[in-house]
Amino acid sequence: MTHGRRTTLVCLPFAGSGASFFRSWGPPAGGRVEVVALQLPGRERRIDDEPYRSVSAAVDGLAPEAIGLAVPDHSLVLFGHSLGAVLAYELAHHLTNGGQQPDRLVVSGSPGPWTPRERRATGLPDDEFVLRVQEFAGYTHEALANQEMRELILPTLRADVEMHENYRPDNRAALAVPITAIRGRDDHLVSTEQAGQWATATDRDFMLVEVPGGHMYLADGPEHVLRQVEAVSA
Repeated sequence: MTHGRRTTLVCLPFAGSGASFFRSWGPPAGGRVEVVALQLPGRERRIDDEPYRSVSAAVDGLAPEAIGLAVPDHSLVLFGHSLGAVLAYELAHHLTNGGQQPDRLVVSGSPGPWTPRERRATGLPDDEFVLRVQEFAGYTHEALANQEMRELILPTLRADVEMHENYRPDNRAALAVPITAIRGRDDHLVSTEQAGQWATATDRDFMLVEVPGGHMYLADGPEHVLRQVEAVSA
């Protein structure tokens, strides 16, 4: 990337999350990185919209907004964690095919796109579903402890998990986009080897970075992600 260019960091949500998760990332990013989060339906300002149940439908729906974020004098970096990683990967393909190739894809907490999750939560009764999702995430979302909030959140969370667990990439062509894969060193869901599988998804530069923390290391703050974005944007 060209030295001195500003970077637009487009963030894709993980299962059950919304754009507000990334709202606090702006100040730590400083002046060189502009953080923009895409909003999936079924949450926050789009609470009344039907959530997506397939990655392809989600990408088709999100692509117009992502295309509009491409600024001529900015680098465009896509970031996604877990479900967000495969959304960002497919969005990178979509944008590249449409002539709006991102400068880099940063994936986090995810095995390579061709590796499905062995244990599933889709279709489990509510209590078992919540426990399985919490096991996957490695942390407990406080809203799921409140019965009223849980009933509000569960339909969208179920749709997100179904979308992730049923995902199989149609396009096996290597991206002409460099990829950085980030993994928490104590992540018991995604191994170092699995995170390294992303090397086969690109025919450009690949970096695997391990940072302190577990699967949801980024819940403690954006610094590790932003540091990697700044490093490849310098």
